[in-house]
Amino acid sequence: MTTPIYRDPHRPVDERVEDLLARMTLEEKAGQLFHTMLSMGPGGTLAEEGTFLQCGTTELVAERQLTHFNLIGQGSAREMATWVNRVQGLAASTRLGIPLTLSTDPRHAFTENPGASFLAGDFSAWPEPLGLAAIGDAELVERFADTVRREYLAVGFRVALHPQIDLATEPRWSRQSGTFGSSADLSSELVRAYIRGLQGPQLGPQSVAAMVKHFPGGGPQKDGEDPHFPHGKEQVYPGGLRDYHLEPFKAAIEAGCSQMMPYYGQPVGTDWEEVGFGFNKDVLTGLLRERLGFEGIVCTDWGLLNDAEILGEPAAARAWGVEHLSVAERAAKALDAGTDQFGGEQCPELIVDLVRSGRISEERIDASVRRLLREKFVLGLFENPYVDVDKAEEIVGASEFTALGEAAQRRSLTVLTNRTLLPLAGRPNLYVQGVSEQTAAAYGNVVADPAEADVAVLRLGTPYEQRPGTFESFFHSGSLAFPEEELKEILRLLDTTPTLVCVNLERPAVLPEIAAKAAALVADYGASDAALLDVAFGRARAQGRLPFELPRSMAAVEASRPDVPDDTVDPVFPCGHGIEL
Repeated sequence: MTTPIYRDPHRPVDERVEDLLARMTLEEKAGQLFHTMLSMGPGGTLAEEGTFLQCGTTELVAERQLTHFNLIGQGSAREMATWVNRVQGLAASTRLGIPLTLSTDPRHAFTENPGASFLAGDFSAWPEPLGLAAIGDAELVERFADTVRREYLAVGFRVALHPQIDLATEPRWSRQSGTFGSSADLSSELVRAYIRGLQGPQLGPQSVAAMVKHFPGGGPQKDGEDPHFPHGKEQVYPGGLRDYHLEPFKAAIEAGCSQMMPYYGQPVGTDWEEVGFGFNKDVLTGLLRERLGFEGIVCTDWGLLNDAEILGEPAAARAWGVEHLSVAERAAKALDAGTDQFGGEQCPELIVDLVRSGRISEERIDASVRRLLREKFVLGLFENPYVDVDKAEEIVGASEFTALGEAAQRRSLTVLTNRTLLPLAGRPNLYVQGVSEQTAAAYGNVVADPAEADVAVLRLGTPYEQRPGTFESFFHSGSLAFPEEELKEILRLLDTTPTLVCVNLERPAVLPEIAAKAAALVADYGASDAALLDVAFGRARAQGRLPFELPRSMAAVEASRPDVPDDTVDPVFPCGHGIEL
């Protein structure tokens, strides 16, 4: 029996793509246009029902003929590798045996948000991208991304739903921890390094494809609200710096990023159509394709077409500006705009109906399917979709990677003030809050009463306003100032004993009173208690510099322009501030 051209690894990729495309039914083509979520059953089994599943794995792969999936949830490296082999085996049993492209949100840091990222778990633990920006070392970012690549390859992830290169210009916006801060120049430098680390010199069998997000920059959200939700859908540019937010994306395209994700936001007050970016032809075709020359895959952010249920709660489709359109009309508009693939959706029958009704041509569908199939061939998935389960367990969280991550945690810590407290010496009496007493006991004598302590160590998070709804509660938004009663308790401790305060900056906290009274003030962006105490006791060097400014008041934040970096009046600490210890 003659081997089909698309199965022959010696044939040019373009020939293989055309051969496979010619063999595909319209239904099989339509399946390629969806990149949806899958969860994993116990022990790496295939989930046929679960929290994020509208359909079971078998139905999605064998019946709906989808071949791109984002794994939701966590498991051990062995479980993930086992699951990957099982689900790839299911794909191999289909008529054409098209292998799956499996993706993931970030899995290497300290933030868990079901809509954005996962705790490191078995993977090596690093600071958030903000922490990498605080270090500002492109070589380190490339090593980080190479570590991600090697750990992802070990368990079968071939697309990273990152890096996130929005600019952190609106201090209240909830997604800043995943960015490289407010500087377009630094973000541009670091995204080039990140893509080199993930993809290598060019995309190939040892690459993880980078899906860069969120084009054309999701930072300038009105009032800092997030467009996952209807009250945060407006994206505004009162400072006229629209092109400033494009700079990191230009760098990513020049570096060869394979995929691009437009954000949910609806631009207001510009010459672009006032519809969400996934539906926006001015942005996807006019700007991304024609002006910037991007030739890769455009995949929408998750959930633009259908209303859904998230964590047991109803969620409207994020069809901002086109809410009045039917689901089919939304899909057609997105395809007309230049979208190749729909994130978080699983309705290929919609595409079939659009083609058969004449609303969308099959040639238009073929253009996107070519891009999607080409990447599968280039990544070597047709030759090697499976992984070695034993090696996955050895590689993920290997000592080499863990040591690199721990060193980066320490380097990223940013000393904002030090009133002769640091470095600590000997074994002082320590009072701790927000710090593991067991960890602290390796550095000093832990006491229960701050009045008996030589030093207090207090770890705080950036303040936020609790929002209704389980899903929205993961997106920390609103005020950056500590509530009055909480601030009183903090200041009472600072008056009682010399205190090292460490604030986790997922957003720019407003903390002038704390800065004035703390014996030492440190910022972290994802670091263990041991990392903080190693720096406090002089066993490691903190080298971080603030990746954005820290405002003096919420009034200053509210008066600033969302698209302008570091725009608050008289900040407590400017962007770039840091004392090296």
